[in-house]
Amino acid sequence: MADVLIHSARVLTMDPNLAGADAVLVRDGRVAALGAAAVAQAAPEAERVDARGATVLPGFVDPHNHLLSTAESLAAEDASYPAVSTVDDLVEMVAKAAARTPAGQWIRAFGMDDAKYPEGRPTRQRLDEATTEHPVIVYHVSGHHAVVNSAALQWRGIGSDVADPAGGQFLRDAAGRLTGMVLDSAMQLLLPVAVEIGCHGPNFHTDLPFEQLSGWLGDAGRHYVEAGLTTIADPQVSARELRVYRAARAAGRLPVRTVAMPLSHQLDALAAVGLGDPFGDDWLSLGAMKFYSDGTLIGGTAVFSEPYGEHGEFTGSLYWPADDLTALVERAARAGWRVAVHTQGDLAMENTLRALEAGSRAYGDDFRPRIEHCGYPTREHVRRFAGLGVIPVNQPNFLHDSGGDFLRRLGDRAHRLQPVREELDAGLRPALSSDSFVSSFKPLHTIANAMLRRTREGADIGAEQAISLHEALRAHTLDAAYTLGMEDRIGSLTPGKLGDVVVLDADLEQTRPENFGDVHVTTTVLDGRIVHQR
Repeated sequence: MADVLIHSARVLTMDPNLAGADAVLVRDGRVAALGAAAVAQAAPEAERVDARGATVLPGFVDPHNHLLSTAESLAAEDASYPAVSTVDDLVEMVAKAAARTPAGQWIRAFGMDDAKYPEGRPTRQRLDEATTEHPVIVYHVSGHHAVVNSAALQWRGIGSDVADPAGGQFLRDAAGRLTGMVLDSAMQLLLPVAVEIGCHGPNFHTDLPFEQLSGWLGDAGRHYVEAGLTTIADPQVSARELRVYRAARAAGRLPVRTVAMPLSHQLDALAAVGLGDPFGDDWLSLGAMKFYSDGTLIGGTAVFSEPYGEHGEFTGSLYWPADDLTALVERAARAGWRVAVHTQGDLAMENTLRALEAGSRAYGDDFRPRIEHCGYPTREHVRRFAGLGVIPVNQPNFLHDSGGDFLRRLGDRAHRLQPVREELDAGLRPALSSDSFVSSFKPLHTIANAMLRRTREGADIGAEQAISLHEALRAHTLDAAYTLGMEDRIGSLTPGKLGDVVVLDADLEQTRPENFGDVHVTTTVLDGRIVHQR
């Protein structure tokens, strides 16, 4: 393995005990030296990268990124906004897909954001206008919902007499007929699924050929390293995902370091064989166990103490009654699992905190409980976070992508969403993440949105919760690594840590965050090897 010397750089080490430097040397898969020592120690045959005065950082760490599902979405039809901004656009997109798809085959699309449709939510009748010869499923941007056509319902044998499962719902019109919109855990009944997860979350673990998933993983991996991502945590891993990740690891084709967070439906099976986190190596490991408290803020099923929506129409849905969630989390902690709980609304946040308090007592020291999304904690909740050492795992891209919808639906409450400034001031270590496939996996987009707190339409959303560049970078590197329990190995350019380095084509400290989208990653070093050069 050749030395890699990056020189003429503005190195931001992200190590609070180290100053910046102008060079970094990677040797034998680890950071070997910084500054003048790096240049002096580099072997004559070292691969040399001239950063031309641009920023150099540790590889970005995304602690909430559905890697395999993102790979799947990249290979499917694209229903994302603004390309698809009306129901008519959606019907047209499906009709075009049907024209090139053999009759009887499924048409699958990702990214529908119906909150922005002037006509409101799409229906199966509208999708039927596009095709009655193909079963169609269009996933909501949140991943929690979907809309299907009549052929899909018939293929699955679902009629108007179908019962709503715990944690989910089939929407119906005034006459009681199915509209085709399916919410949260009811998604399990839509497609052939690889695993049954009950009401432990939305089931997007579709039964697809292993070879297909493996190929898509490799395709997505190239995009990830081009964006500077070197470590991710997949926050909803079932047997489907783990099989693909393990095979890629064994073949040396896992594109980035991957932490697999098992979904809570597997608690009993994993406990029966004595597995608890952490387990694995620096390339593939098991992380915290994932639980769900409430639904999706983007899709209107988050649970608040006061209903939300332009007409107060959203009351949300819980995946578990409060006592059941507490019992599950406590049982997992007793079995040795750190935990992560998807939580959006303030009422669901209270349920989650009760569960985490019980889990902390059962687990003992260094529990590091995570709250995924951490949408709307009250000030009292944040105070309790500090006592428990809660790690809020935030996705500020939501504030850009859906902030206008949040302002319409939540009013003034929208300005308290993801209060990262308040969390930092309370002494917490919040992490930034993407929730890809729900939003852009590019870390520079996430960092800009944490700094700007501005909607797609240009309105401020909780501007007082904005954070600085260095705070945002730390939350996407060192503190994200802390979230995964890997801060001793990744997240900063500290000599001795793993050799994951990113070179940009601009000096971020001299670039306005509005322009971060124009900044590119020119070189990505992963495990001491150059895996991307622009």
